Amino acid sequence: MDAGRMLEGGTIGAQLDVQADGRAEWVELELVLPEGVTAIGDAGRTAFRLDAGESRRLGYELACERWGAYRIGLVDVRIRSAFGLRSTTGQIDAALPLRAYPRRERLLRVVQAFDTTPFSGSQVSRAKGEGIEFADIRPFAPGDRVRRVNWRASARRERMYVNESHPERASDVILFLDSFAEARGSGDGTIDQAVRAASSLADAYLERRNRVGLVSFGGILRWLPPEMGMRQQYRIVDALIETELARSYFSTTVEVIPRRVLPPQALVIALTPLLDQRTINALLDLRARGFDLAVVDVSPVPYVADEHGTGDDLAWRLWTMWRQALHHRYERVGVPVVEWSPDRSLLGAIEEVTAFRRRMRVVSVSR
Repeated sequence: MDAGRMLEGGTIGAQLDVQADGRAEWVELELVLPEGVTAIGDAGRTAFRLDAGESRRLGYELACERWGAYRIGLVDVRIRSAFGLRSTTGQIDAALPLRAYPRRERLLRVVQAFDTTPFSGSQVSRAKGEGIEFADIRPFAPGDRVRRVNWRASARRERMYVNESHPERASDVILFLDSFAEARGSGDGTIDQAVRAASSLADAYLERRNRVGLVSFGGILRWLPPEMGMRQQYRIVDALIETELARSYFSTTVEVIPRRVLPPQALVIALTPLLDQRTINALLDLRARGFDLAVVDVSPVPYVADEHGTGDDLAWRLWTMWRQALHHRYERVGVPVVEWSPDRSLLGAIEEVTAFRRRMRVVSVSR
C-alpha cells in the first residue's frame, strides 16, 4: 500500500504483485476487503494467464468509509488447468496493517477547566502570579520587579503599587468515552460519533498545551494517563480506533479506574448516549467525588426516530421524557448536559456547555 495510515473518508493506493513458479493456464484472483473498506472502480474477480516465472501487478484504489484498524491483503485464489479439468482454490493472506483515523472537527474554543496544574500552558489561571493577563494591583513589596510597578496608580495614591497578573497554566482533561451501549443506524452509530468528537477534543486541548487522558468505560476498560505532546496525540487516536462495543453485565464502577488516570483537579468530559445505567451512575459518582464534569449526550434519538416517526408510540414518548428528566437530574447537581446530534456541529455543543458553566458560576457566587 502507499501508506499505512489515512484519514476516514480518504483513499489510498494498493498494489497486488502475482508471480507464478509454474505455468498457470487460468488464474482467478479477488481481493477480499474488510467491512468499512471498499474498492473504487472495477475491483472484482480478475482472470488472466501466467507462464512459468511470469509476474503481473494489479492496482487498486481503496476508500475507507469508517475509522478503525484493518488488515488488507486477503486474496481468494482459483487456478484451473487447460480445458478446466483440474482446479485448485484457496486463500493467500499477505495482510498489511491499515489504520484509518477518525474525521476531526476544528474547534476554535474549548471548555475551560476550573482548576489548573502547575505546568505552563495557554489557559489563564484564576491564581495570581507572573503572566500576561491583568488581575489586580497591590502595594509594593520587597523583591518586586520595577517593570511591574503601576506608575499611574502609585502617583495617584502617593505609594508604590505593582500589577498582579494571571499566569498561563495547563489543565488536566480526561475524555470519558462510554462503550457500554450504542444506538446504531444503517450507516454509523453513537460510538462512531463519540470517537470523532473525542479525537477533535483531544487535538484541540493538546494544541493548547494541556494534559489529556482517555478512559474508555465499557465492557472492556481501557485508559491512558494524562500527558501532553504529539506522542500523546497518537496514543489517544490509536486507542480510539480500537474502541468497539463490548457488552458486559458486570456492575462496573469508577473505583476500577486507577487514581493516576483521574487527577483530582481534572476536567472530565463524558461522551455518552446515556443508555446504560452503569454509565449514568458512574458519572453521578464522579460528580459526588468533586470532579469537574461536563456531559456531551451523543443523542441516540436520530437513530431510533426512524422506527418511531409518528410520535404516537407510548413507549417512545416515555423514553424521551425519561431522557429529559435525566438531563435535569444532572443539572441539579451542577453538571452541564448538552444533547449533540450528527447534524449539529461539535463547536455549538461546546459553546452551550461553556454558557451553562458560566451561568452556574455566577449563580454560585451570588448565593
